[in-house]
Amino acid sequence: MSSEVGDASDDPALGPPAEMLENREELTPMVQQYVEECERYDDALVLFQVGDFYKAFCDAAETVAAHCEVTMITREDSSGEYRAAGIPVDNAASYLEKLLDADYRVAIAEQVEDPEDVSGVADRRVTRVLTPGTLTEDELLAADDNTFVACLARDGDAFGLAVLDVSTGDFLATGTESRATVADELGRFAPAEAIVGADAPRDVFPERTAVTAFDEAAFERTNASERVRDYFGAPDLAGPAEVRACGALLAYAEYTRGGFDPDEDGERLDYLTHLTRYDPREYMLLDPVAIDSLELFERRSVHGADGDALVDVLDETVTALGSRKLKDWLRRPLVEEERIEARLDAVEELRDDLRTRQQIREHLRQVYDLERLISRVARERANARDLRSLKQTLDAVPELDALLEDAGAGQLSEVREELDALPEVRDLVGSAIREDPPVEITEGEVIRPSFDDELAELRATERENKAWIDNLEERERERTGIDNLEVGHTSVHGYYIEVTNGKLDEVPDDYVRRQTLKNSERFYTPELKEREDDIIRAEQRANDLEHDIFREVRSDVADEAARVQALADTLATLDVLVGLAEVAATHDYTRPRFDREGIHVEGGRHPVVERTEERFVPNPTSLTPEEFFAVVTGPNMSGKSTYMRQVALLTVMAQVGSFVPAADADLELVDRVFTRVGASDDIAGGRSTFMVEMAELAEILEEATDDSLVVLDEVGRGTSTADGEAIAQAMAEFLHDEVGAWTLFATHHHDLTALADDLDGVANYHFAATQVEEEVEFEHAIEPGPAGASYGIEVAKAAGVPDDVVERSRALVAESEATDVETDAETDVGSTPDAGPATASADRVAADGETDPVAADVAARLRDLDVARMTPVEALTTLDELAREVDRTE
Repeated sequence: MSSEVGDASDDPALGPPAEMLENREELTPMVQQYVEECERYDDALVLFQVGDFYKAFCDAAETVAAHCEVTMITREDSSGEYRAAGIPVDNAASYLEKLLDADYRVAIAEQVEDPEDVSGVADRRVTRVLTPGTLTEDELLAADDNTFVACLARDGDAFGLAVLDVSTGDFLATGTESRATVADELGRFAPAEAIVGADAPRDVFPERTAVTAFDEAAFERTNASERVRDYFGAPDLAGPAEVRACGALLAYAEYTRGGFDPDEDGERLDYLTHLTRYDPREYMLLDPVAIDSLELFERRSVHGADGDALVDVLDETVTALGSRKLKDWLRRPLVEEERIEARLDAVEELRDDLRTRQQIREHLRQVYDLERLISRVARERANARDLRSLKQTLDAVPELDALLEDAGAGQLSEVREELDALPEVRDLVGSAIREDPPVEITEGEVIRPSFDDELAELRATERENKAWIDNLEERERERTGIDNLEVGHTSVHGYYIEVTNGKLDEVPDDYVRRQTLKNSERFYTPELKEREDDIIRAEQRANDLEHDIFREVRSDVADEAARVQALADTLATLDVLVGLAEVAATHDYTRPRFDREGIHVEGGRHPVVERTEERFVPNPTSLTPEEFFAVVTGPNMSGKSTYMRQVALLTVMAQVGSFVPAADADLELVDRVFTRVGASDDIAGGRSTFMVEMAELAEILEEATDDSLVVLDEVGRGTSTADGEAIAQAMAEFLHDEVGAWTLFATHHHDLTALADDLDGVANYHFAATQVEEEVEFEHAIEPGPAGASYGIEVAKAAGVPDDVVERSRALVAESEATDVETDAETDVGSTPDAGPATASADRVAADGETDPVAADVAARLRDLDVARMTPVEALTTLDELAREVDRTE
């Protein structure tokens, strides 16, 4: 296996240590084990358990010492001296996180044999490989979000995509022949890590995804198909590309659990009980640009300060299960009205029943993270407290069932039908596991003695002998007459009878000396020794028996993994529905409808901004089949961007199944939300702000349909005013004439408001502002018609621009306006009365007042363009050619 991160070919910390290989035959058995594991996992940093530490040697030791900030020492044994560094097993998480942050895979080689059970060196082998996308350690995972690893495979023209959360068992797959769809789906799930086949593209992955090559044998059809069938039987996968992706991903997951060859089995992941195949068209598509600009999961701040995103204001869940489910719903809003209405019915019923809602939330607070808990159970890493947590969760299910007894038809009724208290598991854990067991499962006090007759007998023997010893002190004082005699116990010397030096002449003959202290002697009697031996034998046998019983109980629970996962999904759904109802009730949200064509909102509010501003001005929205394209103008800071995001967010929320912040909302079901809001450079990719903008616009023009919602803010501002205005107009005309998408188009190019005169589906709206002396007051209210002024200088003044700059700006504007009046009076630019902004901006006047022939030629070519029939790429290419021609003449 190879990787783009931490490749053994260029990192001496990876692979077997060269200095150890030089004298391999002289290595001790333990060091030989270390070298063998390094050879098997030559792409990972191997940490080798030695006692209470995970250790690395040679160059790997230097890496561990540097990143984990631990001391490196020189270790010496019969085979020589080696550099060594280690981290404590009991506190490894923080150190492992540092190594992962440094882009290392970390292979953990643990003792898999008890040293007391073997005559030589206990065997050690890698039991898990920590990678960014396959973490299962609670300390390294975000409780309220999934951590996905993805796999992309290709078979002919078809792509297969699979995503897996190893910690929860969520496993999804899809297929397509479109690279764009692959990129969109990867952006939706944002995997931490991905593996790819040799013929699969890598440029479709999000920037933060660690892309890794994996052994091609895992992608072969036969290997992949056998693995998929072994786990899931005959899942509903559409074609070999999807099978290859799923099979390879299963192989990689096994690899991270101790398998080092894709043809061999590592630790079987028995909690992977279901594979969900989905069609991207079943959900509203939100690509990475839309997710980012709408701030669904992360708030972007100009000043770098953190703030709430949409998920933060909607998340009133009380379980980790529910929080992850809400994020999944936001990633994949529904497009089927029946499913949306079912969710809305449930939210409405819960919103209107405060008492039931509160009681459900209280019981849900007793619910643990069943998805990750059952994965630990299946991987044999769960302790007794985990099983008690499962029992506590199952105890809450009958109460929830009773609370939903009167639920109406729809999703709440379905939730109740799917609530499974797993009574057998509940009874098994309740009868077997003590109520407050220790963390360690090998030291006893885990299993109830009443659960097993042999255990009960052993614990009775232990208890009776300890009771005899508890009374020994009083009996011996009475028998010997030594009134200060004491009976005690140490872990090293066992039970003893202690007598001070002044009383030693009174010690009976049957006392046997055990230990001499400065001021006293410790003794034992044959009977005490016999009782002690009985206690030790009974205690050790009982502890071993408890461990065996616990493993059996845990295995029985693991057998019910599929049912536990189904219950987890049901509880997560209930938690989200109750949380959305809580938000709706608390913040005065209204139920959206889908009765009429178009987007009709009264008193709409931005769900995030309204929480942070003392006074938020609600605004209406009206897009109809007759007027589906809104051109929105107004000065900066007047509220245009907030308003347009607000409309998009209300649409997303409604199709998630949430109520929305509005007085009334009758919305359109959309297949996709496109956004072009804000500007950013792609420095790593060598693309300017304008190039990024054009690429995003090209995708919108190619992919949008008449069922899409398009939100565009200040298109074309990354280039000259003339070119930007031309591009904006061409874009608007294409969206109107060829696409017909529901569109909100904010612009500072006021000439574009003339589109409403030429295009039937265009309507003008503006955000009003009032100038009082030299100050501008924003009303943040949308009104019909175009804006009257931009108030740019006033906005600059309000933003804190120095007065000298503001006054100079006023003077320059006045000077420019005077020049324009004089030019208009003296010069005929040759433009036709009905020429649009693109034509007018292309006709330039030479210094001597004559028309520039080059500019006139460019203007003529612009007039001849059939923009409505051009593809986005053709339009951008033509504009680039015209711009270059003009530049050559200047």
